[in-house]
Amino acid sequence: MTHSQPYGLKAYTGCLLGLAVGDALGTSVEFQAPHSFSPLTDMIGGGFFELTAGQWTDDTSMALCLAESLITKQAFDPVDQMERYLLWYQQGHLSSTDKCFDIGNTVLNALKTFEKTREPYCGLTDIQAAGNGSLMRLAPVPLFYAYNPLNAIQYAANSSQTTHATRTAVDACRFFAGLLIGALQGESKTTLLSTRYCPLADYWHTYPLAPEIDAIACGSYKQKIPPPPSVVKHWSEIENNRYIRGTGYVVNSLEAALWAFYHTETYTDGVLKAVNLGDDADTTGAIYGQLAGAFYGETAIRPDWLAKLAHRKRITDYATQLATLAWQRQYPS
Repeated sequence: MTHSQPYGLKAYTGCLLGLAVGDALGTSVEFQAPHSFSPLTDMIGGGFFELTAGQWTDDTSMALCLAESLITKQAFDPVDQMERYLLWYQQGHLSSTDKCFDIGNTVLNALKTFEKTREPYCGLTDIQAAGNGSLMRLAPVPLFYAYNPLNAIQYAANSSQTTHATRTAVDACRFFAGLLIGALQGESKTTLLSTRYCPLADYWHTYPLAPEIDAIACGSYKQKIPPPPSVVKHWSEIENNRYIRGTGYVVNSLEAALWAFYHTETYTDGVLKAVNLGDDADTTGAIYGQLAGAFYGETAIRPDWLAKLAHRKRITDYATQLATLAWQRQYPS
C-alpha cells in the first residue's frame, strides 16, 4: 500500500522559512525599546549587527544546526547537536555571515561546559537562565517527529535541556512543539489557541506545564496590550502583568509571539506586530514565524522577503528533507 504525505510540504517549508524571515526582520530593531524606532514595514537589515537585508542571527543558525543533525543522524542525537552548535560558535557554520556574531550567554555557557565534559545535557536549571534560546530554534524537532506527537513533545524537552534546562524553558518548548504539530495537522487557529491545546488528549493534565507556561496555554496573552510610551519610560516602577513584551525571557517571548498570532490573520501582519515590540525582536519574530509559517504555509510569506533571505535554498532543502524523513518514519518501505 502506498501513502501520500498528509502534512503539506508548504507547511514544512513555511515553518523554517517563517522562522528565518521573522529573525531577519527583527534584527533591524533588536535591543531597541518599544516606541524608540519607526515601526518596521519591510525587511531592511541594519540594526545592532549591521546586517544586510535578509541576513539572520543565531536563532536561524541554531535551528539549521538542529535540522542538520536530525537529517544527518536520522535520529535525535544530543551530542551531535552540541557538536554542530559548537561548530557554529567557533567557525561560523550555518551562519548568514560565515561568522558567529550573536550568541546568548546561556548558550555560550552550555557550549563551554560541553567542550570540557562532552556531556550534552548541560543547560543551567537556574531561573535566571530561563531565556528563549531553546524555543527560538525548536522547529526542526516537531517537524522531524510530526507523525508522533508524543515523541515530538518529549524530544522538544530534551532539545531544550542541552542548553536551557530550567523548567519554564523546557515547558515552553514542550507546549510550543504541540502547537507546531497542530499547525502541521491543519488545525484551525481557534483550536490551536484554545485552552491548554495539545495534539494528545489530556496530556497537560497528566504531564502539567510550569505555572507560567500553563497561564500562556490558558490564553493569558489574549487580553494583554503592548506597553504605551508612558509605561516604557517608567517600566521598572509599574506593574507590568497586563502588558506584552518581547524580551529575552522565555515566558515573555512565547506570550508575545502568540499574541501576534492571535491578533492577526496573515503571516505578514503578525510578524510585523511581533518584531515591532522591539527588545529581543529577532527572537519574537522567529518564534512567531515558526508557528505562523507552519499554519499559513510558505506561500503566505511575502515573495520579496523570501527573495532577500540569506541561504533560502538551504533552509528550504532542510525543511524538505525533514518532511521526507518524518514521512518515511511513519511509513517505512
